[in-house]
Amino acid sequence: MPAGRPSSFTQEIADLICTRLELGESLRNICASEEMPDRSTVLRWLTHVDGFSDQYTRARDLGLDAVAEEVIAIADDGSADWVTRYRENGSEYQAVDQEHIQRSKLRFDARRWYLSKLAPKKYGDSTLLRHSDPDGNPLQVTVSRVDSK
Repeated sequence: MPAGRPSSFTQEIADLICTRLELGESLRNICASEEMPDRSTVLRWLTHVDGFSDQYTRARDLGLDAVAEEVIAIADDGSADWVTRYRENGSEYQAVDQEHIQRSKLRFDARRWYLSKLAPKKYGDSTLLRHSDPDGNPLQVTVSRVDSK
């Protein structure tokens, strides 16, 4: 009879999960592996196993950095932007592969959105609220009272 998925916490399994998280892999994908526990089991460990939550949080933070590096790699990779096509006479030519470019854009945008939601202070768009005039002086607020008669 097969042993099934592990449900009891071991530091070895926790380390494997965290190593994969550090590489930017999602918990859903990690837990899809037969040798890994169910996602719900791992989430239970976060609240019931001393020290695992801190280890998991550090791994997730490092994983977000890995995803950020992936965003740059996707943006920089133009290796498949051109494809060889053939004319009716059999001669070949290079053409822009719009489908690949659009797929790369989708991959880039999805990761960027993911980062902005999970770590908005680090990867989100910042909004600057100024409390000074263009010269850097504090704003002056004048309140006037209007009497109604």
